[in-house]
Amino acid sequence: QVQLVESGGGLVQAGGSLRLSCAASGRARSRDAIAWFRRAPGKEREFLAAIRWSGSTTYYANSVKGRVTISRDIPKNTVYLQMSSLKPEDTAVYYCAAGFLARVWPDEYDYWGQGTQVTVSS
Repeated sequence: QVQLVESGGGLVQAGGSLRLSCAASGRARSRDAIAWFRRAPGKEREFLAAIRWSGSTTYYANSVKGRVTISRDIPKNTVYLQMSSLKPEDTAVYYCAAGFLARVWPDEYDYWGQGTQVTVSS
């Protein structure tokens, strides 16, 4: 049973924008925190942003603060990641994850989506 489904990735030119979506269902939806991570080739998984269903507080990594915005649509059980001023180094597979608490460590999240590829061309 698929719990988290990402969409919205693709190929974009440097300086462009993308909005990623993460649709949550089942037990993943019962977790209060949804986070976005990414993994670039040859690199570790990197925390980007998190939000809770129960509150509007958002959390951002310093590396992307000011260029990304996380938001949620409760009726749609969907979390979004709006990204702007994209750079080639943003190229990665982007994942959403669900957990009890909004944390920066991947191990804190017990449900993961399959990922969506974002490629930024120069």
